[in-house]
Amino acid sequence: MGGIALLARALGYQVSGADAQVYPPMSTQLESAGIMLHEGYDAEQLAAAPDQVIVGNAMTRGLPVIEALLDRGQPYVSGPQWLAEQLLSQRHVLAVAGTHGKTTTASLLAWILDQAGLDPGFLIGGVPNDFNCSARLGSGRYFVVEADEYDTAFFDKRSKFVHYRPRTLILNNLEFDHADIFDDLAMIQRQFHHLVRTIPSTGCILYPQQDAALNGVLAQGCWTPTQTLALDDDTADWSIKPLARNGAQFQLTHRGIIQGEVRWTQTGNHNLYNALSAIAAAAQIGVSPQQALDAVARFGGVRRRMEKRGEVAGISVYDDFAHHPTAIATTIEGLRNTIRSDQRIFAVLEPRSNTMRLGGHAAALTAALATADQVLVFAPPTLNWNAAETLAWLGERLRVATAVAELITYLVAHTKSGDQVLIMSNGGFENIHQRLLTQLSAHHAT
Repeated sequence: MGGIALLARALGYQVSGADAQVYPPMSTQLESAGIMLHEGYDAEQLAAAPDQVIVGNAMTRGLPVIEALLDRGQPYVSGPQWLAEQLLSQRHVLAVAGTHGKTTTASLLAWILDQAGLDPGFLIGGVPNDFNCSARLGSGRYFVVEADEYDTAFFDKRSKFVHYRPRTLILNNLEFDHADIFDDLAMIQRQFHHLVRTIPSTGCILYPQQDAALNGVLAQGCWTPTQTLALDDDTADWSIKPLARNGAQFQLTHRGIIQGEVRWTQTGNHNLYNALSAIAAAAQIGVSPQQALDAVARFGGVRRRMEKRGEVAGISVYDDFAHHPTAIATTIEGLRNTIRSDQRIFAVLEPRSNTMRLGGHAAALTAALATADQVLVFAPPTLNWNAAETLAWLGERLRVATAVAELITYLVAHTKSGDQVLIMSNGGFENIHQRLLTQLSAHHAT
């Protein structure tokens, strides 16, 4: 929604907006664009009688602002519908969908198109370091959008991505998620098939050939040419072969023919797939693989995706958005393959997403966290499952805390030079990163 607000401002509209607990980097982006932020969901923000209210999917019936909106008969629309009508209907849309990697893949794709001189517009659920913003109009024909399967609004329960009508579609992967709105994987597959139904026969769908859930989606019917992706498997249309243990160097092939190799700053097999998807999608609109590889080599990453927030006395602190067991496991693996064998990983997790909070991923968390040397879990009263009991298999490596201050105190007391503190949350986590760095500095200064 913050990105949509930025796009509306760029189109010349006067824009204001409301949310609860807005935090950087989105809050700073909005303020710098001259967008007034209103804290909370009271009805006062509607006093100016806006010409249009764009309603995000966090809004529910019963909130004062929503009740006032409906009572007054003011015009409103969902974010995805507004985006589709105001921008996407006039552009060639390249959409990135899937359970994991959407933000990084969309950022990579936008960067590749930008470096190819195509000046794409984009809307991304994070802040790419190369652009320093999550959305821009662009002057070119192409628009890259991160396509989310979450529902659209309280009045439109379709997945957001059905509004976008892409011509080029990346399906990164598919697992069960969003337990608050989906009962099982089959329900999510149905929504993905609704998206597949919107892709024209002159478009293209790219997907990993070994993903059983996505193969199940396409088996329901597909009217669009497809191209397959794989890791070190030349039977796929596009394949990527790691040349370094941590994935920081790789070779690209297209239908068995080597296209080139590159060294870049990202790590982990999950990021290799993200790069492969972006390169293959860019090729569909005429960007050569070598052009794409050159751009990948200069890719600066995305904030809150293995973002190093600081280092104190040899202790590194990272911020990562991982909030699904698969993403947690691959993030830890990527870091493990980058550091020395004698360095320890302290995995700090906030189970904040609705699915995490409700316990939808609880059973899979032990395996996801198993390769960390120490595991610290934030378990506030709102957590609907017992983290200490569920993760007891981790034994002495596990520490569960009901306050962020407890986590910080433990880390300050138990970390040493060479340790890697990996903090994972899809929220602000009470600014734990900066608070930890500040207290580490004070501790080691004395």
